[in-house]
Amino acid sequence: MSSARVLPPAIIRLPGLMPAVIAALSFSTTDILLKVAYASGMDVLTLASLRALLAAVFFWGWLRIVPPVRWHTARERAIALGIGALFALSVVGLLEAVSLLPVSIAILAYFIYPLATGIAAALTGVERLGARALLTATVAFLGLALMLGHGFGALSVLGLACAFGAALCRVASLLATRAFLATTDARVTTWYSMVPSAMLFLAASLTAGTWNVPQNSWGWAAFLGVTITSTLSTLLIYISTNTVGPFRTALALNLEPLVTLIASMALLEEVLDPVQMLGAGVMIAALCGFQFARGR
Repeated sequence: MSSARVLPPAIIRLPGLMPAVIAALSFSTTDILLKVAYASGMDVLTLASLRALLAAVFFWGWLRIVPPVRWHTARERAIALGIGALFALSVVGLLEAVSLLPVSIAILAYFIYPLATGIAAALTGVERLGARALLTATVAFLGLALMLGHGFGALSVLGLACAFGAALCRVASLLATRAFLATTDARVTTWYSMVPSAMLFLAASLTAGTWNVPQNSWGWAAFLGVTITSTLSTLLIYISTNTVGPFRTALALNLEPLVTLIASMALLEEVLDPVQMLGAGVMIAALCGFQFARGR
């Protein structure tokens, strides 16, 4: 894997991070809408299948109306398709985690991925990881353990496994995008990544023989909202990764669990006890500190 470029300070200021900031807020909206869609009778596989199909069709039309300056080479296309398979696994894992866990805990467990991205980058030689970063990484893990370990018996083990697996898939896709697709059109990468997702989800739906669509208008509205916000977020992450790199992108995306935590408590009446809230706060603060420490 090739080393990441050293970006000038002007690029990593707020304007450069805006795509990732918007992606984080959009993902937070997705997290909340998912619960509404599930409550209306929609299941994970049906939601993922319909969402991926609509997103793939949308990008196909967009690229036909406004063609890219250049299409991917055969090698880049193969990599993008592989990233799409990782994306599909990540989506399924996260959606399943949200269905099995309180949404705030599902998202916070998933958010080991900024930390794992930094560690993976250090191990592969993409970037050095100093003592300060390792310290903040340790604190982040302690915060996660505090949040999940307290009352662990009440949490779904399968849900936690799905969240952690989704995080690892996200790590691999971020590093691969930065290493191999940094000079490509993010729309093309998004489209190619959506194609295998749609195919895998539809094949799984046909195999399972289940198709559970929303049973009310609120459910359909939530599903359409999930399709729009999650697709927008995916595109913006590819743009941000190519512009400021996967680590600065992960820094901005740390907004997602914070916003989701607040929104789920306010709108879904989910409750974390004081120990879990302390662990969540420690984890979020440490992840942000981890990113800042790595950038020095």
